Amino acid sequence: MSTDTDALTFEAAMAALDAAVRRLDSGELPLDEALAVFESGVRLQARCQALLDQAEQRIIELSPPADGIDA
Repeated sequence: MSTDTDALTFEAAMAALDAAVRRLDSGELPLDEALAVFESGVRLQARCQALLDQAEQRIIELSPPADGIDA
């Protein structure tokens, strides 16, 4: 299932997550809206983690094996 967060870059997802945290920290949201913002934040955090995992995998793939290089 695809969501609107799936298209976000890491930077955009982090900015949106930061905004969600600030809204929740304000303590001024009604409960139903706070829950919606929290759910959105969970999705944004998962997107950020997935992008970080992908970047780590690319780095591993591009890095030569430690024992494969003569120093």
